[in-house]
Amino acid sequence: MRMLQRFGVWLFLMTVFAPVGAAKVYLQWTQNTLPPPKVLGVDELVIPWNENAQTLAAVARKAGYRVYLEATLDKAAAVADAAANSDAAGIFLKSSSADQHQVEEAANQVRSKHRKLKVLVVSANGKQPEMRGWLVFEKNGILQVSSPTSQPWLDQNLAMVRYERAFETRQPPTYTFSWDDNDALMKANGPRPLDYALAVAEAGAFRADLILEVHEAQQKALARGDKEALADWEKVKRTISFYEHEKTTREAANVLVLTNDYDNSYEALNLMARHNIPFRVLHADSAKAADLLDVDVLVTFATPNKELIDAIGSFAERGGVAVLVDAPGKYPWDSAAPGKKDGPSVTHTVGKGRVIELEEPVSDPETFAQDVRRLMTKGNIPVGLWNSLTTLVVEYPSSNGEWVVELVNYDEEPTAVQVQVKGNFREGRYESPEKGCCQKLQIEKVGGFTDIVIPDLVVGGRILLADEEKK
Repeated sequence: MRMLQRFGVWLFLMTVFAPVGAAKVYLQWTQNTLPPPKVLGVDELVIPWNENAQTLAAVARKAGYRVYLEATLDKAAAVADAAANSDAAGIFLKSSSADQHQVEEAANQVRSKHRKLKVLVVSANGKQPEMRGWLVFEKNGILQVSSPTSQPWLDQNLAMVRYERAFETRQPPTYTFSWDDNDALMKANGPRPLDYALAVAEAGAFRADLILEVHEAQQKALARGDKEALADWEKVKRTISFYEHEKTTREAANVLVLTNDYDNSYEALNLMARHNIPFRVLHADSAKAADLLDVDVLVTFATPNKELIDAIGSFAERGGVAVLVDAPGKYPWDSAAPGKKDGPSVTHTVGKGRVIELEEPVSDPETFAQDVRRLMTKGNIPVGLWNSLTTLVVEYPSSNGEWVVELVNYDEEPTAVQVQVKGNFREGRYESPEKGCCQKLQIEKVGGFTDIVIPDLVVGGRILLADEEKK
């Protein structure tokens, strides 16, 4: 496919401009005693709304914390009034995919009434990041488990973060999750330091804000100055500090996904994220022709309007591949030569490219993600991994001459990771929460790509690449 050559080697990168700023970690606190902010390494607390919330908020403010009250939709107005009357920094309104629109409407109403109060929407769709053995997916309405030779299953939040970035434009993606209470040790004693660190590393690498739930037993231990608890928390603090300074927020991608519904697209996006397919998400109703200029593959989970239909035709004419999922309608390419039918899909040749119409919703997201991977032009993939089954990778092009590659390892054991980045870079450095900055990297340039090996990725790490060599 040659559609991108005229735009230059790097203009294929589809980037997302989010508000500039570091990924932020808020700690959720429920106990009446708490240590000073310097012990936790965080000076912003989130207190769930209950009969004790205002008392705890007063204690926390006196200790030097900025306090946010967390509310559900039905309590939004009352909690906002309480926050405004008690000098709280703001409120968080919890949202799920089912009540997202109502929560956003409630947030706007609160903002109108309390103009000085910071009002943020937090997604409750987050999940505890972890490696859970093998792949579990749904096929034809039945849960399937992958074979032992397949890659392990990762519970991760990348797809949700990218969806939130597209749909909640007034703030950075912000989410929370609850720890697995089916784990008896975790339920009794709380998560390990590595569990906390992985959650922080994931949010930081994906440039999202995280409300991190601190286990009650560990809250009490930290408040009373328990030496073991303090030593464990130092490891968490180190990870928080590592990610709070990162400013770059543009994601590199050569796959564009259009959707206007979380539920009908999430599982497919989740598997695409799991396979390290570099994609970004746009609201289907706001997509324009210009959004299709710099990508290889377009996937839409919504029926396109006339403007977008014309743009898809032009996109395919240039050599792009468009996949329309369960989007019935009459399209210009249907009236040309008959398409090639393969099961539920029909492929139309349009100019140098193709339009593939999938006549039903995605029933097997694992196979769908693999199919999208095969549609991508190998020479235009911005970043990829080799032999790294427990790691996710995201690249952020930089405007200051330094490109950033973020790595997250869900195995929580030191892992060797082989990374391949599009472009010929002058030099590379590596930094991590455990070793700080910076280790000079050995890089190898092969066929327009730069290959790098990281021998000991624990939970999170960052590759810094000096700008491309001039030819």
